[in-house]
Amino acid sequence: MKIDDTIRAGTCLDTVQLGQLEHSFRLWAGESPRLDVRLSRKRILLIFLLIRYTGGKLNEVLDLDPLQDIGLVRKVVIFSRDRRTGMREVQISDSLSAEIAVMLADDAFRASLAEGLGIDAAFVRRKFYERAVACGFPQQLGGPESIRRSRGVELMQGNMPLPAVQKLLGHSTPTLTSSYVSFSEDEIRQITKRHIEKEAARTTSARNSFYGKILAFKQGDIQSLVCIQTLEGHRLSTVITNDSAVRLGLRIGQLVTAEVKAPWVLLQRGANEPESSAENRFHGTVERVNTGKISTEYVVRISAQTELCSITSAEAGASLQLRKGDPVWILFNSFAVVLHID
Repeated sequence: MKIDDTIRAGTCLDTVQLGQLEHSFRLWAGESPRLDVRLSRKRILLIFLLIRYTGGKLNEVLDLDPLQDIGLVRKVVIFSRDRRTGMREVQISDSLSAEIAVMLADDAFRASLAEGLGIDAAFVRRKFYERAVACGFPQQLGGPESIRRSRGVELMQGNMPLPAVQKLLGHSTPTLTSSYVSFSEDEIRQITKRHIEKEAARTTSARNSFYGKILAFKQGDIQSLVCIQTLEGHRLSTVITNDSAVRLGLRIGQLVTAEVKAPWVLLQRGANEPESSAENRFHGTVERVNTGKISTEYVVRISAQTELCSITSAEAGASLQLRKGDPVWILFNSFAVVLHID
């Protein structure tokens, strides 16, 4: 069965759905006012992130000692409890390594890991299923095995060489053995590292760059309207010429990157949605304000992982009177969005 057929058959989640599930875990992990519950949920989040990005088996992840088996300097996770395949190292991205480092810097969370993750596998499965259902996915697609399988499909869809995918997942197959004729161990590691860093760069919506998939595509006489859903569930639209749509080979379900230049992003303060002709609107909170003589830069957080940047003239910035923590609306029209494909 081909990769796309696997997704259509409903046996795994695609990249955007995995992003939605990850976003759901992150929100859930911080919801409880009780410290003990938050620490427990934080451990579940860590387990999810490790399976999601290493493709590890649930039993492998639960056997980890996070304080010893996650190499934050080398940016690797060391799975060493499988007697059949032996120790293997899985590369993780700079961003994931940094996030785990922040987690482990929390004294209360670090203390809770003194004896390892210490969570029953059945309990973990129940929580994974709950998050999947909360996202509107079939329960079984949120299971650890499905997420591991989805990770493998995701990597192959991203054109990561099969030998590298098999090694990352801990497979030992005739396909992998024959492929080693062309790839050394070091080359496999380098390929994996480059791919994972490239992937991490595109899956974080920094500096007005969104990564997602095409939900709808409507062609007109001269231009086409393209609707996109991002990894965190945001939706935005863009209008491009029909010639550009043909040249890019756009189709529903295709993964794309959408970019918006900061000067094209407008701001309107307040919590209530403004009356505006701009098709793309996102509510957020001002994170940073950088004031200069000519212009002012605003960084607005619209979700846990997404910040957008707007640049205005210094005069316009003075009239907005925005400060860190202020609620604000981000506005830009469809013509301001530029599409890219890998």
